[in-house]
Order: sequence, then C-alpha cells, then structure tokens
Amino acid sequence: MAGRTTYLLVDGENIDATLGNSILGRRPRPEERPRWDRLLEWTERAFDQDVTGLFFLAVGSELPTTFVQALIAIGFKPVPLSGPGKVVDIAIQRTAEALVERDADVVLVSHDGDFVDQVSRLCDGSRQVGVVGFNEFVNGSFRGLPGLRIIDLEHDVGAFTSALPRVRVIPIDQFDPLDFL
Repeated sequence: MAGRTTYLLVDGENIDATLGNSILGRRPRPEERPRWDRLLEWTERAFDQDVTGLFFLAVGSELPTTFVQALIAIGFKPVPLSGPGKVVDIAIQRTAEALVERDADVVLVSHDGDFVDQVSRLCDGSRQVGVVGFNEFVNGSFRGLPGLRIIDLEHDVGAFTSALPRVRVIPIDQFDPLDFL
C-alpha cells in the first residue's frame, strides 16, 4: 500500500457529546477528553500508512484559536465551518463522497448514522474503512457493512489517560475481577 493515505475524518462534536451526555453525564473536563494525537498515531500504525487527519468544527463568527492551534500542532488539518444546519455533518458527508473517487482508506470518527450511506459506498472492497467511537454507541446500521472495522476510541485506540465509567460487554479472556473489587 505504498503511497496510499488514510483519511481520518473527525466529528469532534459527536464524540464530545457522547462522552459528556452518555458516559460521564456532564460536560467533560479537559483531562477527560480524548488525546487526539494518540488517535492519529494509532491510525498510522493500524493502517500502516500516512494519515491525513481532518478535524471538522462548527464555529460561529469566531475561530476557537487555541483549540485550532493545538490541532495543527499535533498534525490535524482543522476544518472550521459556519452556516445554518448541521454544517459538520454536511462537510463530512461531502468529504466521504469525494473520497469514493480516490485510491485511499478512510476512518470516520463518529457514532452518527447520518454517515451510513457515505461509509457504505466506501466499503467497496478496494480500501480499508473504519468507524471509531465508543463501541456501544456506534449506530447499528454501520455493523452490517462489509469489511468495515468498528474501532473503540478508549479500548482499541487508547485515547484516554484514565478509564472511563462505561458499561460494556467484556470478553471472558479480558475479564479482570480486580476491575470490579
């Protein structure tokens, strides 16, 4: 796969909302948020090629300069968007549609079922395709797509500095009773 690229499409709002609303039950503190640099590094290792990370942001009239600078520093290309409606979803959908015509692999970081049609078109057998999120919250429509890898942001990628309070099915070979005592 020399010369190929993996495009990492991040719907940060979706991940943040799921983390806050569904896992923590409150707004995440900075130290509880994903370490996005770990995701870039993991993707490069797992797909064994260069990664172009696109981090989609809905912004108002002002750019969140500090966050944008941090994204650039770790290797992402921020994609700040404004306008009516779900601008991040629209931009990710358009990007995924454009990638169908490219000889590239794609990883979507979102739980959102609004991207199922685009991801389905990418699962054409000619590329590696993945969806990263919290496994239990990934939209069920992704699960039947041929060749799609479902990747857990915490357990597979290791994007967090401490364990999150999640309830998940544990394969018996990974069960450690000390985690519950």
